[in-house]
Amino acid sequence: MQDARDYQPPVAQLLGQTAAVTTLIAGQLKQPGRLTLQLRGNGPIQLLIVDCNENLQLRGMARGNPVVLPAPVPDLLGADQGGQLVLSLDMPDARQPYQSFVPLVGDSIAAIFEHYLEQSEQLSSRLFVTAAPDAAACLFLQKMPQANARDADGWDRIAQLAATVRNGELLELDTEALLERLFHEDMATHGIRVYDPAPVAYHCPENWSKVRDMVRQLGREDAETLLREHGEILIRDDICNRDYRFSPADVAELFEPLASQSLH
Repeated sequence: MQDARDYQPPVAQLLGQTAAVTTLIAGQLKQPGRLTLQLRGNGPIQLLIVDCNENLQLRGMARGNPVVLPAPVPDLLGADQGGQLVLSLDMPDARQPYQSFVPLVGDSIAAIFEHYLEQSEQLSSRLFVTAAPDAAACLFLQKMPQANARDADGWDRIAQLAATVRNGELLELDTEALLERLFHEDMATHGIRVYDPAPVAYHCPENWSKVRDMVRQLGREDAETLLREHGEILIRDDICNRDYRFSPADVAELFEPLASQSLH
């Protein structure tokens, strides 16, 4: 996702954290679909976008100033200048994607998403997320509806224990070791159930068919005008960091009528 991007360190760190959170939420999808999270603002970082499908195949990008210095997250994202978190969920059987817009509220990526989840799901949540140059990780806790009936102070206790987690532990410890470190007393009393891990992969394949259709939709006259002005047609795929180029010969081939067929 960061290959050949030359992101400034604060940009790369926030993109990594957003990727971890997106993957976490997409992992809850129960049917085919694509989840997209966007953080938009008018700060030095104008856009963080990551999308992920139910198979945990993800892609993403950031857009920011050429030089981005370390600063509080709200300042980096321009949270007080109309910054928004946008969540989109595109399902194959839906007429249009579901979208949700909320202000950027919180002093970190984790706090921003905590606020969103509590607003959207009406459940108390805690989220801890970190990213390094070669890894990203998060820990997510959510209070279940009947939790108080089972353990009156359980949520407060668990949340306080989770808050002792360190970034290095999130990145370096495996799941069981991390849970043992944070919640060993509750594990000793109640046990633990850990699901099988699911692989996560960067996935941003070429899609020449879609891009050719875009050129055809321009119409032959407009396509040839672009060729005269620029010598080629260049279509930029920002999220995959890829250029699609069409020469005059490529464009001519796109608009060639179907070859005549002979009847026998």
